[in-house]
Amino acid sequence: QVQLVESGGGLVQAGGSLRVSCAASGRTSSSYVMGWFRQAPGKEREFVSAISRSGSSTSYADSVKGRFTISRDNAKNTVYLQMNSLKPEDTAVYYCSASHATWQVVLARQPYHYWGQGTQVTVSS
Repeated sequence: QVQLVESGGGLVQAGGSLRVSCAASGRTSSSYVMGWFRQAPGKEREFVSAISRSGSSTSYADSVKGRFTISRDNAKNTVYLQMNSLKPEDTAVYYCSASHATWQVVLARQPYHYWGQGTQVTVSS
């Protein structure tokens, strides 16, 4: 089992940048495909990005492609989401997640098994 703790959220102006981090404890994060999701008020949780165990493969939602970059440092058991050119519509609680499944299965069905408590990102216009 793995425990996930997000950090780095905050308030930023539109066009600005922010990096959120997810620290994993317990079983090493390299055992999992890692992902980021977000949930805005009144909306369903949506997929943002995912990264394979080695970090060699990544996936992004169309809404963040070209602006967000996911990365991981397995030696530090940490996953990052670098967010650039932020827009007010990026405002949400951002959640880190971990999956036992293979990369191909995650891409197809996104079965995530562990979740962090979330970190708030607010983008002002």
